Amino acid sequence: MDFKLNDEIIMLKKSIQSFVQNEVEQVAMQIEEEDKIPERIVEMSKELGLFGLSIPEEYGGLGIGMVGKCALYEEIGATHNGFTTLIGAHTGIGTVGIVEMGNEKQRKKYLPDMAAGNNIGAFALTEPEAGSNATNLKTTAVKKGDKYILNGTKHYISNATEADIFTVMAVTDPSKGPKGISSFIVEKNFPGFHVGAVEKKMGLRGSHSAEIIFEDCEVPAENLLGEEGTGYVNALKILTNGRAGLAARNLGSCQKLLDLSMYYAKERVQFNVPIIKHQAVAHMLAEMAMDIEALRSFTYRVAWMVDQGQKLIKEAAMLKLFGSEVYNRVADKAVQIHGGIGYIADYPIERFYRDARITRIYEGTSEIQKNIIASQLEKEYK
Repeated sequence: MDFKLNDEIIMLKKSIQSFVQNEVEQVAMQIEEEDKIPERIVEMSKELGLFGLSIPEEYGGLGIGMVGKCALYEEIGATHNGFTTLIGAHTGIGTVGIVEMGNEKQRKKYLPDMAAGNNIGAFALTEPEAGSNATNLKTTAVKKGDKYILNGTKHYISNATEADIFTVMAVTDPSKGPKGISSFIVEKNFPGFHVGAVEKKMGLRGSHSAEIIFEDCEVPAENLLGEEGTGYVNALKILTNGRAGLAARNLGSCQKLLDLSMYYAKERVQFNVPIIKHQAVAHMLAEMAMDIEALRSFTYRVAWMVDQGQKLIKEAAMLKLFGSEVYNRVADKAVQIHGGIGYIADYPIERFYRDARITRIYEGTSEIQKNIIASQLEKEYK
C-alpha cells in the first residue's frame, strides 16, 4: 500500500488548511449563532475547487483518487462540522451516484455545474418508515410516457434547502421488493417537487436537513440513474463509497480536538502544576492519540482499497463504525479534559461534542454497520 501524496495534493492540502484556519474558523461562532454558512465562505470554497473533489477532470472536477481526497477531507474536518457537512454531503453521497452510475449524457449535463459549486447535490433515500430498513420505501415512481411520476416524502435530507440536484430512490415495482427500487436524478425545479419542514437539530448548525415532498413530481425518463430495479444496489454502492471520506472528516475533527486538548492541558494549572502532569489527564490524552492513529491508518487503508477497485463492503462498514465511535470517544474526553469550559458554548469543544453524536446515526447507524460486518463474516466462513 502506498499512501504517498503527489505534489499537487500536498499544495492543495496546505491551501485548504490555510483556508480552514484563517477563514472558516474565524466565522465558526457566527455559523453557530446564525445557522448559516456565510456566502463568502461558500464562494471561496468554489474557488478552491472543494465542490469538485469527487468529480473527474473531464467534467470540471479535481479528478483525484480516494487517498488524495481523504487527505483533503481531513483538513476540512478540522473546522466547523456544519461547513464540513455542506461540502461532504455534496462531494460524497450527493455526487458519487452520478459519477459512478450516470451515463455520459447525464454526466455532461450535471457534473460541470456541480463541480463548480453552482449546483449543490443531495442524496434522498431516508423516509419516515424507511431509515435503517432502507428497503421499506413508500415513495413511488410510475412511468407515464416519457416521464416518471414520483409521489412520496423523504426526510432528514442533508443539503435539502441548498441543493439543486438530488439522487432519489423510489419504488418502480412494489412486487419485487428491493429489486423494485430505482434511482433518479431530480432537479429542484421539476414540477411537483417541494422542500418541506426544516429540522431543528442538536448540532451541525449551518448544515440544513429537511423534508422533500413529491406530489406528482414529473421526472424525465432520461433521468433514470442506471437501469430500473438497480436503485437499492446503487444506494448501497453510494453509501459504501462515501464511508472513507466520512471517516477522514471525522479524523480531522478528532485531530483538532486532540490539538485543543493538548494546548489546554499544558496551560491549565491545578494543584500547582499543568494538568497534563496529572496521570488521569495524561492517560486520556494518550487514549485519544492512540484512537486517532488507529483511525488514520484504517482510513487510508480503505481509501487505498477504493482506489484499487477492491471489494470493501466489510471494511467500509468497519471504518464507518470505528470512525464514528472514535470521534465520539475523543469528543467526550476533550470535554472532560477541559472541564467546565468544555461545556460552555463560547468554546469549540462543546460544539464538536454535539456534532459528533450524529456520526453514529447518519449514513447507516452503528448497529447497521455491525449487521453488515457480521453478514460479510458469515459469507467468508462458509
